[in-house]
Amino acid sequence: MTERHARRHFLGLAAAAVTGLIAASALALPRGPARRALAFHNLHTGESLDLVYWAEGRYLPGAKSRIDHLLRDFRTDTVHPIDPKLLDLLAALRRRLRSSRPYLVISGYRSPETNAMLHAATEGVATNSLHMVGQAIDIRIPGRSLSTLHRAALAMRAGGVGYYPHSDFIHVDVGRLRRW
Repeated sequence: MTERHARRHFLGLAAAAVTGLIAASALALPRGPARRALAFHNLHTGESLDLVYWAEGRYLPGAKSRIDHLLRDFRTDTVHPIDPKLLDLLAALRRRLRSSRPYLVISGYRSPETNAMLHAATEGVATNSLHMVGQAIDIRIPGRSLSTLHRAALAMRAGGVGYYPHSDFIHVDVGRLRRW
């Protein structure tokens, strides 16, 4: 092979490698909607919310504070920040189910006082519940069976999923992967 052919061969391989790297990095980028929206109806307060909470590559502060307020501890009226990972999980779950219906909220944030009261009175309430740090929610969706919602949440493999058919809700959180 002449020096000229060797150089052409080398440049061809280099161009192919660069093209491959560019294609691989483009495939590695997370794909998702340019906007993320959620809808909630709080069963205890009667309040509803339907809004875009993420757009143009960032969480929208006004939307985030409105969600925090709607998911507050209704017993103490305490507002606490909801973990954005939980919002993203809920948005992804809604997309997976191809639903535009609002989440019916049984329990969002819980103050330590409320959690202690529920723990003492109700079986299955964790002492150190992720509800107390804004990383858990108890929900159902109109028009979807609880078992369908449960299976979809399990399939996401994104945190804890609890199934409470007698109380008509599922629990999802962004803690470690587990199920009950």
